[in-house]
Amino acid sequence: MQLLTPVYWKEYELIDIGGFEKLERFGKYITIRPEPQAIWEKRLSNKAWEQQAHVKFITRSSYSGVWEKLKPMPTQWGIHYEIHNPQLTIPSPLNFRLELTAFKHVGIFPEQAENWDYIYDAIQDMHVAEPKILNLFAYTGGASLAAKAAGADVTHLDSIKQVVTWAKTNMELSGLNNIRWVVEDALKFVKREVKRGNKYHGIILDPPAFGHGPTGEKWKLEDNINEMVKNVFQLLDERKHFLILNTYSLGFSSIILENLLSEKANEHLQTGELYLHATTGNKLPLGIFGRIKNF
Repeated sequence: MQLLTPVYWKEYELIDIGGFEKLERFGKYITIRPEPQAIWEKRLSNKAWEQQAHVKFITRSSYSGVWEKLKPMPTQWGIHYEIHNPQLTIPSPLNFRLELTAFKHVGIFPEQAENWDYIYDAIQDMHVAEPKILNLFAYTGGASLAAKAAGADVTHLDSIKQVVTWAKTNMELSGLNNIRWVVEDALKFVKREVKRGNKYHGIILDPPAFGHGPTGEKWKLEDNINEMVKNVFQLLDERKHFLILNTYSLGFSSIILENLLSEKANEHLQTGELYLHATTGNKLPLGIFGRIKNF
């Protein structure tokens, strides 16, 4: 099992974490957001947090809340990430539009930058002309942008139309084009792709613990992930492929992902935990991952 954290992102910083909150810098702006796993004490004082922060999220219900502005800042702004690859002589920046949403999110999961580098490297290393990549539960498209920047033919799927539109904006901001956008239930789409006999060189899954498809389909991680993985295996190109599975669920361990992916045990299998390292010292766990690679 490996512990991985992004180390090259200059425009993002986890400043401090504790008291069920996190203090983060996204570009020029600093936010305070809830974090259920931060059960320990803050390293900095509450006063220090609020002196630094531009905005704080106030929870109103289990699913939503409001932002309290402590200093002037826009509701939308930009941030970028430069893919880290030794072969890149010219940086390949991924540009993101961030926004203060009613669900405490701002449009990006910073720990996933570790996977973006992996995706870019894997596509470069497999030496396939325009490999086909499928990004499921794809949110605002960080993994899709990394794959497209590496020269892949990318299909991006999410069940929420507004999120797919947001991802398209990020593609355009990054100077990329021709990503295929799909608004659909992920499991339904994968089953149909199996029947069609389609194959992909890379598949990325970042499923939520709970979710709904665009026509009310229900997703529950522990109930559906085994079926999803079995179908996804059938979509992988037999000669060269990689797969990334991320889960963010308090009841899951990396051993569960190891068991789920054991059908491909003859391939290179890597499991572990993603985390962010706060400037003040503590580490914030942010889900587990499993990766398989065959090339």
